[in-house]
Amino acid sequence: MALVRIDHVPASVGVNLPLNIILPDPGKIGDVPVAMRKVLYLLHGLSDDASAWQRYTSIETLAAAYGLVVVMPSAGRSFYTDQPNGQKYFTYLTEELPRYLGEVFGLKPHREGTFIAGNSMGGYGAFKAALLRPDLYSAAASFSGVLAIAVLALLPDTDPRKAEFALLFGDLENLVGGEHDPAVWLERAAKDPSRLPRLFLSVSRQEDIYPLTGMFHQACQSLGVQSEYHEEDGAHDWFFWDGQIRLFLASVLGPIPK
Repeated sequence: MALVRIDHVPASVGVNLPLNIILPDPGKIGDVPVAMRKVLYLLHGLSDDASAWQRYTSIETLAAAYGLVVVMPSAGRSFYTDQPNGQKYFTYLTEELPRYLGEVFGLKPHREGTFIAGNSMGGYGAFKAALLRPDLYSAAASFSGVLAIAVLALLPDTDPRKAEFALLFGDLENLVGGEHDPAVWLERAAKDPSRLPRLFLSVSRQEDIYPLTGMFHQACQSLGVQSEYHEEDGAHDWFFWDGQIRLFLASVLGPIPK
């Protein structure tokens, strides 16, 4: 495997961003060239960066076994949104980054070979990309994702994150039912469910968001959107998410090749 870190300045964001990539060795799995390998975009959470998945999980081992290219971008604490300050992290993730990977590495995966997943804030970003740009991905996973945006508006005024999120999203009282609400994305996308990628949701039963994740899955089912749901005992931590990335890849790629 090749472990690559690039520091670049995307035009859509305007600041230097680290980008971590796992590239399988040529010829290890069949005769598929690296440029045509399947690609997983793997998104970090609010308090992490592009290195988190590589540091805390078995993703490198999984990538080697599946011959998978893994792209781990940095998004700060942006919730993968195009922000009012002009930093367009969603545009970077869905438009500029895939173009950049094609220009630099020659990666040209088709939709059926492109997946996106993330934990916590990254789960929010993965489903935003999947529901608003279903043409790009065949499957998406949210592990402990923030899929009920109301939880941000309900933070106490003493929580410093409340002021931070207000700068990011605007008036938090208008979050529910607005452009940043996953329920709105889902309802709009469900008008043509055949276009959507497969959705994979998971949460541990000890998390505060546990009932909210189940409700999102139920909303998928009622709207005719294909989704796969997993819950188990655990916490909002890397032990849980390491197990979930294994489950997700097995779901979309099959058992680990022998």
